Amino acid sequence: MTVYQKLDLLSQAAKADPSLREKFLATRYAADPMDAFCCLTQETGYPISIGELFAAGQEYSDNQCKSTNGGNPSPYSSFEDEYEIFLSSL
Repeated sequence: MTVYQKLDLLSQAAKADPSLREKFLATRYAADPMDAFCCLTQETGYPISIGELFAAGQEYSDNQCKSTNGGNPSPYSSFEDEYEIFLSSL
């Protein structure tokens, strides 16, 4: 299962369960938000590592560069943050 599939299933579960949604949103206030998020994904049965979250965001940006007509000669200075995208979707 890909990280995107896991995030989709987690999003569906959080939208159906208000207490799970609140747990995910509360990870923003943890000392290490992404670690807290990843620990919660493990508890829910869809483990995602911090590395997977970063890689998913970078892959998205890399694909945008490749899809630019002729290729993008200068890569983006940052890449999508899948953690924040997930939380904002809730």
